[in-house]
Amino acid sequence: MKCINCGTDNKLKDRTANQGRCIKCNHTFAFEPTSMSSVKITDPFFTKAIADISANNTLFFTAKQLLYFLDNRLRKKSKSISQFGWFFFYVFFNFFTFAFIIGPLIVNFVFIWIFFNRSRSSKLNNTSRKANAKNLQIIGSIILAIGILVSLASRSFNLFVIVAIMGMLSIYLGTRQLGRIGLLTQEFLFSESQFKDWLERWQQINGSILKVLPPPNQENTKATVNPDVTAYSFDRLVVCDSASIAQLLIANNFHFENNCAILSITGYPQSIFDTTMQMLRRNPDLKVYAVHDCNPRGISLVHNLRSNASWFLNSEIAIIDIGLTPSQIIATKRGMFIQSSPDSAQASKQLPQEVRQSLSAEELAWLESGKFVELESFTPQRLIKVLQKGIAGSRNLESDDSNLLLVGDTGNDMYVVQSFG
Repeated sequence: MKCINCGTDNKLKDRTANQGRCIKCNHTFAFEPTSMSSVKITDPFFTKAIADISANNTLFFTAKQLLYFLDNRLRKKSKSISQFGWFFFYVFFNFFTFAFIIGPLIVNFVFIWIFFNRSRSSKLNNTSRKANAKNLQIIGSIILAIGILVSLASRSFNLFVIVAIMGMLSIYLGTRQLGRIGLLTQEFLFSESQFKDWLERWQQINGSILKVLPPPNQENTKATVNPDVTAYSFDRLVVCDSASIAQLLIANNFHFENNCAILSITGYPQSIFDTTMQMLRRNPDLKVYAVHDCNPRGISLVHNLRSNASWFLNSEIAIIDIGLTPSQIIATKRGMFIQSSPDSAQASKQLPQEVRQSLSAEELAWLESGKFVELESFTPQRLIKVLQKGIAGSRNLESDDSNLLLVGDTGNDMYVVQSFG
């Protein structure tokens, strides 16, 4: 493992002999992959992850975004069964057991079972799951091509039926899995407590990570704003369902670069919330952009903006739902980190009737199954680009090119962005 301080390559015996320090500069290694259990990370790996998620230290990010980012990188590193490797063993075991009629049937059943389970594994990434689904199609084709010839040669109708069923089943399972891989749920390869330990140890040894954001600070003390400033307003407002996302956007100067105000539904930033709302209400042409997690709380964000007197109750302003919505997840061709929990399923069944009416049956079924996606599963760079694209595409709400879907009655309009990025 290379030392991130001086670049010297330290072998295991060197690290062990020097009490986990570099043999050249004596810098302490934060991680020892050989002592880790299932998930193994190195100092260079962690360093590159920090550099990549921050776009070479130009963007701030949250600790949870780093957690998602590390998990994604580790999934890409995980070893998958090579095409040549499994095919070699597949041919070998079929040939080895060919003398027994039931032998090849058992071998093929085992391979189908293995690939099917791997095609839906929550511990693999979508690329690996797709590869396993395609392997199911390949095996099914082999079973049909060779198995039927053998059954005809042996004049066994029973074998013909078994082979036909097994081959078609394998092809069917592979095809079905390919069509639904992007909607399968995932689990983290490591726990959040493990990640916190890694982050703490890293910062103890290498110092604070400059671009990682602390938890949002809800200050009750109101800030003093120059009256000359409050005389103006904003044309746009971005409302987040969490203080963490609002803090992220503000820290990365999204409000300056896009001439908009940024607030969270929880009232962040507390110190200027009331003043900002007073400024916003002065503009009858204000456009509001809602950005949120795809979970019951996030899906209710637009409804809360419309029904809360502290926000836009009885107002005719346009609200654009940037996402994340179930329809965007279902329609996307790129896999998102979909999770599932009983609490989310229960909360989905208790959504207000107004929210339920704005969702399709497919979206409601998706939510009520307990599935959810967090915005922090996306990198800062992608979140910013998606939000910028959503704002740019809504300049003319009536345009066919705006990528917006109108939901609701006139005077209480809500626009939903059809694609998340």
